[in-house]
Amino acid sequence: MPPAKPLAIQVNDDRMTLAITQVPQVYLYGAIDADAPERFEALVRSGKIPRGSDIYLNSPSGDLRAGLALGRLFRAGSMVTHLGTPRRSLHAGYASKTAFCVDACTYAYFGGLYRWAPTGFDRIGLSPRSAMDPKPGDTGQAHPSSDDVAAYLKEMDIDLAEFTPTLTSSHDTVVWLTADQMMSTGLANNGSLPLTATYTPSPTAPSLVINQVDRHGEHRITLQCNVAGVTLSAYDFVGATRAREIVSRGTRSYFEINQQETLTQQHDGASVADDSVMISRPYQPTQLERLLFAHSVGAWVGGRSNAFRYGFAFRLYPVRKTLEQYYQACWRVKPWPVP
Repeated sequence: MPPAKPLAIQVNDDRMTLAITQVPQVYLYGAIDADAPERFEALVRSGKIPRGSDIYLNSPSGDLRAGLALGRLFRAGSMVTHLGTPRRSLHAGYASKTAFCVDACTYAYFGGLYRWAPTGFDRIGLSPRSAMDPKPGDTGQAHPSSDDVAAYLKEMDIDLAEFTPTLTSSHDTVVWLTADQMMSTGLANNGSLPLTATYTPSPTAPSLVINQVDRHGEHRITLQCNVAGVTLSAYDFVGATRAREIVSRGTRSYFEINQQETLTQQHDGASVADDSVMISRPYQPTQLERLLFAHSVGAWVGGRSNAFRYGFAFRLYPVRKTLEQYYQACWRVKPWPVP
């Protein structure tokens, strides 16, 4: 890796960028110096970097305390972290398109509310050395203690326990983290917060709420069980104006189980409920096992052409135990009408 210059901040907020992403693309590249958080925060206060901005990181070295401070600014602004290099002008000359993010940069990356795993040749990693040991070339600012770093990781809901044995025993200069490792351990979430499932027990009417928040909004599926059967409902919280637009353009709505369309209804199958698109159907209790033990469940509104399809899907494996609880409770509610 070439020597890094002090951290530069490039904000791409041209009309074309905003038309595609709705928020600026902010590139941070070079060594993270002690004053970098102050410069970044000034741009936030000025409105140049608004909430939810996309932050692209490329920094192979820097001040760890400053990295933690940047991460806290990212989280306070619900920002999205990626690895990436800035666009170059035609006259700027050659520059590597591969981004490297190490130590201070990696901790800053963890501050993103939504964190995209590295793609292509981009690389992110941590030095095996202890956080108590400043890397040669770090600034003279007091280095954060291991307790400071642990407190930061807890604040960001980041758990490095799976990597601790490697980080403490490796003789490599940097322990690189793969995209698969990061996704499976929650270090990256690719735009979605963890799926949650809330089961409310009741002898006669147990209910289940499956919920997920991503950078585009909140998505929810509910199941209400009683002696009359099961009601399956989906809510996509997109705002009242957008919800009315989606429902007016839709010509059919349906659920998906394992990516297979089911419970399709033409025309009036979707409606606006406050600030959400709502789809609700009676569901055969005898099919409940298929639904709750599926790999994925989704709800969609479709238009006259395949070009218009709006909705969401959940991968259910993270909430499997809660689904099993609900299934057992709902099955005990019988009798149900015979289909």
